[in-house]
Amino acid sequence: MYWNEELECLPLEKLREIQLQRLKDTVKKAYEKVPYYRRKFDEIGVTPDDIKTLNDIIHIPFTSKADLREVYPFGMFAVPLNEIVEIHMSSGTTGKPVVAGYTLQDIEIWGEVMARCLTMAGATKSDIVQVAYGYGLFTGGFGVHYGARKIGAMIVPASAGNTRRQIEIMRDFGTTILTCTPSYALYMAEVAQEMGIEPTTLKLKAGCFGAEMWTEAMRTEIERRFNLSAFNIYGLTEIIGPGVAHECTEKKGLHVFEDHFLVEVIDPDTGDPLPDGKRGELVLTTITREGMPMLRFRTRDITSIIRDKCPCGRTFLRIERIRGRTDDMIKVRGVMIFPYQIEKAILEVQGVEPHYQIIITRPQHLDEIEVMVEMSKETFSDEIKHLENLKKKLERRIEEITGIRVKVTLVEPKSLPRSEGKAKRIIDKRSLSE
Repeated sequence: MYWNEELECLPLEKLREIQLQRLKDTVKKAYEKVPYYRRKFDEIGVTPDDIKTLNDIIHIPFTSKADLREVYPFGMFAVPLNEIVEIHMSSGTTGKPVVAGYTLQDIEIWGEVMARCLTMAGATKSDIVQVAYGYGLFTGGFGVHYGARKIGAMIVPASAGNTRRQIEIMRDFGTTILTCTPSYALYMAEVAQEMGIEPTTLKLKAGCFGAEMWTEAMRTEIERRFNLSAFNIYGLTEIIGPGVAHECTEKKGLHVFEDHFLVEVIDPDTGDPLPDGKRGELVLTTITREGMPMLRFRTRDITSIIRDKCPCGRTFLRIERIRGRTDDMIKVRGVMIFPYQIEKAILEVQGVEPHYQIIITRPQHLDEIEVMVEMSKETFSDEIKHLENLKKKLERRIEEITGIRVKVTLVEPKSLPRSEGKAKRIIDKRSLSE
């Protein structure tokens, strides 16, 4: 099912023609209207006239979060402030927040790409879409809202939080599409059972889950608990918000809406382009955004490009599910690991819940990892020797996947913090002990 079949299935030759013209226009606008970009271009001796082919994108300087923070709040805007109709921001947990500005046309584009996402998940005018991403300065809630409105579906703007009320709404209103973070979806299922409501009896048929890294095993767990089809959605504030890419029913990578966003994957250390299929850092360029064009933005997300023809018929390339972030990599005893590897191991072992925390310490100058994992209710009442065997099984599986020996601590059910937004998985105490 398509929202805009003509554009989503464009012949590649026509798509490349559109991309090139839009890239040239965007680069010209950024150079002429954004002093920061002009300075960056002038420093390396590049002008808009140097962009003659799509491959010439490599001559454009990268943009990073640090660049955006340097010109906080409005230094990246390419239009007068009276043309900006909406503002969103990142959380700013690691420094000044990143500000994103939208014109009316930008909001239209956002609604368009999100309509495509929701349609990929099976949403139609007849559906009831419950938006459990946060509204406000966070882009999640509003992005889904605009897409659902464009489709004509009934919108339940629940926002994040008030979980018991969320469950009641799903039951009473007959919600069919759920959108939230995957960790919050699992928490919702848990709360529903506490309320005496079996999640599989709800009318949910599909969910669009994103805003945090999650594994295939977590998808299976969400689908099992809710009896729905779980889809992966990707986006970020700096580019537009949710709606950059989404899975089709094949669920073999996320289609990037290439008529609006250009994709590169680079070596995070050297900045050099990587071939298709090779994992590296995702770099995105907007080619239709008016208020704040973004050139070669380094997302820090790890993925690879898939160009094989998709059976769904869409011609847009795909990216594999995000495997982590360059700033989420944990370097322990010289080995690089990602939280998703530990999550994968946990979800492969029966007797535990998909709730965990990774605690890193450095006693006596040697890195140590402790993984706290919640037991299931059934396991919690087991004999000590059974729990010890479960602990050893988890430690062995994590070591097989990561190559690192860790200490697993089994904790009581529902004893680890729950999140109504992005789950905090890693607690790195090494800097505190140094």
